[in-house]
Amino acid sequence: MRLFAVRHSRAFEWFYTRFESALVALDPLFRRVGYGRLERPVAAVEKLTKGLLFDCRMCGQCVLSSTGMSCPMNCPKNLRNGPCGGVRAGGFCEVKPDMRCVWVLAWDGASRMRGGSRINDVQPPADRSLEGSSSWLRVAREKAARPDAPSDAPRSAIARAFPQARDHEPASAPLAPEPASATDRESRR
Repeated sequence: MRLFAVRHSRAFEWFYTRFESALVALDPLFRRVGYGRLERPVAAVEKLTKGLLFDCRMCGQCVLSSTGMSCPMNCPKNLRNGPCGGVRAGGFCEVKPDMRCVWVLAWDGASRMRGGSRINDVQPPADRSLEGSSSWLRVAREKAARPDAPSDAPRSAIARAFPQARDHEPASAPLAPEPASATDRESRR
């Protein structure tokens, strides 16, 4: 079913845009009932729906609309910002050779979407404390609280900061400078 969602990512994008607007419009009702009371039943429906359609892992921070309707949490390495570099020939996963790489599927799905360029946005690391919670309710609450903010404000802030960080720290992983005592051969004698 996951491949169906990727192949029809444009239709899912269209539906999700309207569904998200409806959730934001329902915020006053959600507040009256209480987000805490709604969490369990909505998370159960979300898990069933998104599990069936996208093989969702319920990370609580859904980025399907930015990743071509391919859930990045299906990656055995849980990579949220692109493939690991070990993608096998034909676009298969290096860890699970019989599975298509989640990110190959994501690029395919994003290429079909109007907002497909959002796949280039840098995603923050997964907050494991949100696992199992409803990202639908989180989106409704956050967007209703900031109606004039762009929908991708946190993501685009990270994406804007990333190139500047790379200018200052060009290594693939930030490296701390070696202490003088470790590099000074005279001090070891």
